[in-house]
Amino acid sequence: MLMNKVETHLVTNPANRVFQRCVEAPILRRLGGRTPGARALEIGCGSGYGTKLIIDQFGAATVDAIDLDPAMVTRARRRLRRYRDQVHVMQGSADDLRAALGACDATYDAAFDLGVIHHVTNWRDAVAEVARVLRPGGRFYYLEVTAAALARPSYRRLLDHPAEDRFTAGQFLAALRCQGLEPAESWRTYVGSDYRVGVALRL
Repeated sequence: MLMNKVETHLVTNPANRVFQRCVEAPILRRLGGRTPGARALEIGCGSGYGTKLIIDQFGAATVDAIDLDPAMVTRARRRLRRYRDQVHVMQGSADDLRAALGACDATYDAAFDLGVIHHVTNWRDAVAEVARVLRPGGRFYYLEVTAAALARPSYRRLLDHPAEDRFTAGQFLAALRCQGLEPAESWRTYVGSDYRVGVALRL
């Protein structure tokens, strides 16, 4: 599901970029370490700022980034021009990476979900696709919004998300394990159980 105008503004404004750089990325690095030299995937790259962090802060050598929104793909390509052959931005859906990227099994060393899977109607398919394209030992870095947050009146009034079958924090962990992605103790919740952040290892 595409973001509405309110959420697009929230995720593309400078304050959110500062939060990603100074809060979210450091948390993920503490939980899962850096990815120097990695071939990385980002699902739902938006305007490309997270992709930039994956190279600059995590040390990935290359990033394949996808987004469902063609307008965001255009913005990301513009932002990431200076990275040239390091970054490839394409339109596509997180629940069908073969169609989006032609991605074969065990292609990537790391995958990043910076708040995207809760937008996917078939969210379990998106988790399965991440697991499929990660190499054994590869890491899945995620920041996710749970059903507890999505049920809040402010979320429901201002933002568009699929209404059915949203995951709790525990259900998201269970779906990771079901696909061979082991979160172990490398995860945290914050704002009660509204948000889940962590790193899972591909077994």
